[in-house]
Amino acid sequence: MKQFMKHLVTPMALLLAFVFLMSVFPAPEALAAETSSADAKQLDLLFTHDTHSHLDSFLTVLDGENATRGGFARIKTLIKQAKEDNPDTLILDAGDFSMGTLVQTIYATDAPELRMLGALGCDVTTLGNHEFDYRSAGLAGALQAARESGDPVPAMVLCNIDWAAMEAEGLTQDQQLLKDAFEAYGMKDYTVVTKGDVRIAVLGVFGQDSLECAPTCVLKFRDISEAAADTVQTIREKEDVDMIVCVSHSGTDPDPAKSEDEILAKNVPEIDVIISGHTHTTLSEPIVCGNTYIVSCGEYGKNLGSMSLSQDQNGRWTIDEYELIPITPDIPQDAATQEKIGQFMDIVDETYLSRYGWKADQTLAQNDIVFATPDMLYDKAGEYNLGCILSDAFAYAVESADDFDGHPVDVSIVPSGCVRDTFAVGDITVTDVFNSYSLGIGADGVPGYPLISIWLTGRELKIGAEIDASVSELMHSARLYTSGMNYSFNPHRMILNKVTDCYLTDDEGNRVELEDDKLYRVVCDLYSGQMLGAVTDVSYGILSVQPKFEDGTPIENIEDAIITSDGEEIKAWAAVAEYMLSFPDTDKDGIANIPQYYASAHDRKVIEDSTSIWDLVKNPNKYAVIIVLVVILLLAVLIGLILLVVKLLKKLFTPRTRS
Repeated sequence: MKQFMKHLVTPMALLLAFVFLMSVFPAPEALAAETSSADAKQLDLLFTHDTHSHLDSFLTVLDGENATRGGFARIKTLIKQAKEDNPDTLILDAGDFSMGTLVQTIYATDAPELRMLGALGCDVTTLGNHEFDYRSAGLAGALQAARESGDPVPAMVLCNIDWAAMEAEGLTQDQQLLKDAFEAYGMKDYTVVTKGDVRIAVLGVFGQDSLECAPTCVLKFRDISEAAADTVQTIREKEDVDMIVCVSHSGTDPDPAKSEDEILAKNVPEIDVIISGHTHTTLSEPIVCGNTYIVSCGEYGKNLGSMSLSQDQNGRWTIDEYELIPITPDIPQDAATQEKIGQFMDIVDETYLSRYGWKADQTLAQNDIVFATPDMLYDKAGEYNLGCILSDAFAYAVESADDFDGHPVDVSIVPSGCVRDTFAVGDITVTDVFNSYSLGIGADGVPGYPLISIWLTGRELKIGAEIDASVSELMHSARLYTSGMNYSFNPHRMILNKVTDCYLTDDEGNRVELEDDKLYRVVCDLYSGQMLGAVTDVSYGILSVQPKFEDGTPIENIEDAIITSDGEEIKAWAAVAEYMLSFPDTDKDGIANIPQYYASAHDRKVIEDSTSIWDLVKNPNKYAVIIVLVVILLLAVLIGLILLVVKLLKKLFTPRTRS
């Protein structure tokens, strides 16, 4: 036994010694892997998109509570901290850097948004649909002002402008203006940025939905996947890069068929990261498509996107850390950045607001009502007090104008796509009102969409209600909020036949029946008039309205319907401001108060949530009848084909008898 133990102990000791040595000194393969991991290239990346001129911190409503968010001075503080840790941090923006606050009013002359992106240290940006809001001359002016300012500005990339198609037809004056402006600024399909030992190719794309949301854009664009694939091939052939990033103003969507950036990632798998703008999406975790990451941080600079990546042995990249950093008041403001923002706001007061006799921080009214947010208006059908107060303001502004023509406004309309912010509890300032309805420019070249006056028949107003009930589920920006017209609809009914009741209300709130062939005066903003064609397209031409003058003559150029007062366009945002000033001062402190009327609903839009058979089929309109007849016809044809096939098969397989 002792002899056996003697022979056993020696091998065991050797084995234990071997295990110990292996734990202290890794195998060559493991050592090589650790060395490879340690030597792997790494990159830190910060990103923004859809900042929409929100250079300064702003008061808004989140989860029903007042909240201060955003501000480039706070973002700058975070960027400086990041660059202290890693001076080679890459900073990107995915477009729609303009249009959303008062600073946009000097977009074409001073380019504050591009210059402030440069002040943040942004390396590359692209164009969004709202960069075209001030038309071709506005965008060209902004690019020129940015370039001539002497301030650092980001590089700009966009690869899917279809210059070949436009040049084949002959460039228009506006197209040539933009082509020259892009070349002077230095816009390219892509650019290569070096950060430490990492070379990154950054390309830009502009999506189909972006184009549909830019009625004043004169350019033509290629499909983003086709153009990006061609650009990536060029990058592979001409550049020695470690990573390919796309700054995309295309967006994602819960519906895979509409999620343009997910489609891009699948079609062009060589792209490593897509910074996805346009849809204002907030992705707490990246969307992963193969080896491509899609990231979004939300709108208005409420968050700063942050990620750290490392390269694997196959040359692809892995996100090691990903975070959306909320831009909250506890982040100190960078003093130099805030001072520069203040200088731009001084210019706004002097050059734009002075025409109205207002200042940006002037209080117009006091509010103790919780208003809906733009997301509510956009996401879910219903009556919301924010839509009510805005549409009421349009009617008030027209009827109280100095040169009011005496024809009362029957209906005023606000689409959800034009509402950009809400009203918090407390003081409502000129800035707050502008932020709520900030888009566009008029025919006069002055910032702010003007109001227009068109005439529609009662039948067309009912179609308008049906657009809200049916089309808005396919096109959320077409959700409508009205003053002077009430309607009900059942979302469970057949598409294009959801509206069950539609009528007008007079000043006392009494019901007034619509007459199908009678003309009624309708007021909305210019953008809504410009987008009527898009709504028609979504409904395949079934739901269409023809704007008319009072005498019934069709309006060919919607700008001919712009409303003026004393020769000046009535701007939509200014109409809201004037309406605020008209409210009574109920607490006698010299400042108007928002009426309690807006604290409750008034049956302007009633959702009938019924699935009973009778409620689903009662009072069918002509569209329902047409759809049913078409379905019956298709079924009849299908049944006929089936019977014909059966007959032929019987004939084919029935044995012949000999006579």
